[in-house]
Amino acid sequence: MNIRPIATQREVEACAQVMSSSEPWVTLKRDFDESLVVLADPSKEIYVADVDDALAGFIILDMRGAFVGYIKTVCVFPRWRSHGLGSRLIEFAEERIFRQTPNVFMCVSSFNEKAFELYQRLGYEKIGELKDFIVAGYSEFLLRKTVGPIREFNKT
Repeated sequence: MNIRPIATQREVEACAQVMSSSEPWVTLKRDFDESLVVLADPSKEIYVADVDDALAGFIILDMRGAFVGYIKTVCVFPRWRSHGLGSRLIEFAEERIFRQTPNVFMCVSSFNEKAFELYQRLGYEKIGELKDFIVAGYSEFLLRKTVGPIREFNKT
């Protein structure tokens, strides 16, 4: 597997198609056009995973704002689910983020129990709940993984 920055409009469209037709984004009502906007945001770092020269997943990072080191999206294409690709994408993101800041943040939807279990196994702790944040009836859980306080962090 190779992880690299997203490179072409064709890749953006392929990722948007998978995102808009997969959970949790179906329940969160994110359609193809909105997915395109998310994947074309120049303020985000977007990386794709290739397996045998085929797109297998992607991850979107936000390295600005109040939660520097925020994993906005982790998406694994259906064919590659349950093969450790999501964990590998998160590991890649953590390596990138921990070079700059001691905290990694992400949100997970309350109905996305399998993802929440994965994130807990990877060392993420639930630090908050945003009720009815994206759609009524569901919460977004704010998660954090840390290597220490900001005041003691030495960038490597």
